[in-house]
Amino acid sequence: MNLLPYAVLFVIVIAIAYVAFNFVRVRRMKEGTDEMIEMAGIIRSGASTFLKTEFRMVAIVAAALALVFTLFIEKLSGLTFIAGALMSSCVCVLGMRSATYANVRTANRARETLSIGETVKVALCGGSISGLAVQALGLLGLLAILILSGGVSAIDVSDTAGSGLLTSLGCNAFIMRITTYSLGCSVVAMFNRVAGGNYTKAADISSDILAKLRHDMPEDDSRVPNVVADFIGDNVNDIAGNCSDLLESFVATVVASIMIAATIFRNAGEGFGSELFNATVLFPVVLAGGGLLGCLIGLGFAAVRRMGDDPSKELNLATWISAGVTVLLGLLAAWRLFSGVELYESFVCGWLSPWIASVLGIISGVAIGAITEYYTSTDYKPTRKLAEIATEGEAFVITKGDAIGSRSCLLPILIIGIALFVSGKLCGTYGIALSSLGMLAFVGATVSIDAFGPIADNAGGLAESCHLDENVRRITDKLDAVGNTTAAIGKGFAIGSAALTALALIASYIDKVKTINPNINEAGDFNLMNPVVLIGLFIGACLPFVFAAFTMESVGRAAQSIVKEVRRQFKEIAGLMEGKAEADYARCVDLCSKASLKEMVLPACVGIAAPIVTGLILGGLGVVGMLCGATVSGFIMAIFMANSGGAWDNAKKYIEAGHHGGKG
Repeated sequence: MNLLPYAVLFVIVIAIAYVAFNFVRVRRMKEGTDEMIEMAGIIRSGASTFLKTEFRMVAIVAAALALVFTLFIEKLSGLTFIAGALMSSCVCVLGMRSATYANVRTANRARETLSIGETVKVALCGGSISGLAVQALGLLGLLAILILSGGVSAIDVSDTAGSGLLTSLGCNAFIMRITTYSLGCSVVAMFNRVAGGNYTKAADISSDILAKLRHDMPEDDSRVPNVVADFIGDNVNDIAGNCSDLLESFVATVVASIMIAATIFRNAGEGFGSELFNATVLFPVVLAGGGLLGCLIGLGFAAVRRMGDDPSKELNLATWISAGVTVLLGLLAAWRLFSGVELYESFVCGWLSPWIASVLGIISGVAIGAITEYYTSTDYKPTRKLAEIATEGEAFVITKGDAIGSRSCLLPILIIGIALFVSGKLCGTYGIALSSLGMLAFVGATVSIDAFGPIADNAGGLAESCHLDENVRRITDKLDAVGNTTAAIGKGFAIGSAALTALALIASYIDKVKTINPNINEAGDFNLMNPVVLIGLFIGACLPFVFAAFTMESVGRAAQSIVKEVRRQFKEIAGLMEGKAEADYARCVDLCSKASLKEMVLPACVGIAAPIVTGLILGGLGVVGMLCGATVSGFIMAIFMANSGGAWDNAKKYIEAGHHGGKG
């Protein structure tokens, strides 16, 4: 009996206990003045209402898909799909609740101490609840499926028929269960990201237009009726949406590694023994568990350490510790599982091959994070040059920001290419999957530091709307600027790992296509000059742009509806502009929620339907082309948008800090 899965389970239990401890610890901190308590309560209530409304819609979709899986594919896969959806929903709710408790307490700690170091600790404590929950709960679901299936030795890699309740579609039961678990996480993540993104940007745009541009008010002025909706948006997208997004990416990387191990074992015959198969299935799980332990150590160190006035340095230290511990524990796991085992011929460096592949992913993730920081942080030339050119006018800002985002794509592409090539040479497609897992093996730390940003942003908004001292806002603004960079770094990790995971999953899909149709010639039929593959490639390359267009138009329509409502309130509520009457915040929150949920339907349908429609028209080869095109195009577009957006946001913060003439 292999005890390693139970060791990982023990680490998960410790992580969940630490999450509970931090949650209670945050709740016990003081909230501040009566005005702060009232405003924080409104934000918390509005965020909860939005998630409840959204989850009612998601539950219908999830139940329908689960029924399809159970009836027509594999009888237990519907349950594992629901389990994935529930895990993703849990981290959303937990992350959002912890953030809405931590935001006001962060502002209050800044008010009480006027210390950056003390304020950072509160925001990071709130963020660590989100981050550790993502990794712990995502891994818990996978481990439960593995243990309840009888362990690795009980896995049968052959396809079976008659496993659905109504039909006899052929599938591998275990692979289908972990795949649908990952898909459950993905569906919730997609809805959260689209709906949450619509909400936060619609509220943000309308708030900026009406406060700063039309009426020369501070953007977080409590007189603006949709300011609360803006605060809520930071939580429902940048916290709840981000948690489910990274949970999905993390789970998908582990699942991809296990799927590829099963595929290699099935196709390799005698060259791939059962002992090696057990090791290849367990290693991703153990590596992820080691990464979780590394996150606990890194974040725990940050919690007890006396912090200085440089938040970036302190947050980077927690990341480096988490990554370093993950590397060491990964080495121990590789030695424990692969040394003494008769290895497959593609393991060119022996038992070190899987570990080196995962370390390549870790190095790639850290490198992409450093590149992102360079292009988006106020400490470096690109963002400072963007702030400097802002004195010349808006057109220069847009042009320069686009150029920064475009230029920032090159190095991440080269890094991904090197990791892909070397890890593939070390141990084939299994190595590529491990490289993507390496990027997210310490996702608990990256999400924790990512969540730090929205908490600090909300804290700054509360400081302004509740009329706290200017010194408090100065502290929260500095933390917010750092948070913009950490958010961009977190996106870099997610984007890079998603690209590598997609490539590994495409390889697994190609194997399935060849299994279904043995007459396919891999060298000929999968050639890029095959018209079917080429058409699919162009369709896939276009999809990220179509999806982005739908979401951006949705944001515009939602923002317009809110602008009309705020104008009505400015006109009809006597004394609102003078601060003598209170705005109808609830009306704006309700309008923003309904608009964002309504507008998420079309983009979500496009994401779900695109591969199905392509497969029905062009077949499996067309889907392969579509997946490849979408992966390459989507990766570049995501890096461009994340980094240009981060640079624009931080250039604004840099100017507001007093540079180049200051705010206004």
